[in-house]
Amino acid sequence: MANLFPETEDMVWTDVTEPGLLEQTEAVFGRSWRFDFDAGEFIMSPTRQMTVADDKEAWVIWCEKAIRTPRYRYVIYSRDYGSELEDLIGRGSRSLQESEIQRMVTETLLADARTQSVDQFAFDWKGEACRFSCRITNIHDEMETIESVVI
Repeated sequence: MANLFPETEDMVWTDVTEPGLLEQTEAVFGRSWRFDFDAGEFIMSPTRQMTVADDKEAWVIWCEKAIRTPRYRYVIYSRDYGSELEDLIGRGSRSLQESEIQRMVTETLLADARTQSVDQFAFDWKGEACRFSCRITNIHDEMETIESVVI
């Protein structure tokens, strides 16, 4: 009976892959749909088509959504996605909460390979609510400032 898996000199069967063959050298910046976080809906064109975000804008939208999505609440997201900011409500002093916001936001955003750094945090307290902003930098050294609130 003929061999179902013939081997010739030009075919080499190995289980070992070359180092770096499966590794991706650069994070992938993809496209996304533009989203209005204040209105809670996708941004539509005048013809009622969803508008497309370019590479940088898609990354910024990902960052804002990751901060605003509670971690572990939705089964569709991995355990690495989202933040635990809502756990801070009414816990400790303002300086402790600011430190925790900075740590949690930084951990959340650095989970994405496109994010290089998170810094320059600024906090504004109104009663028990804390509005904060920070500067994010991607691996292409493009910077953006994002804002969010912890109530």
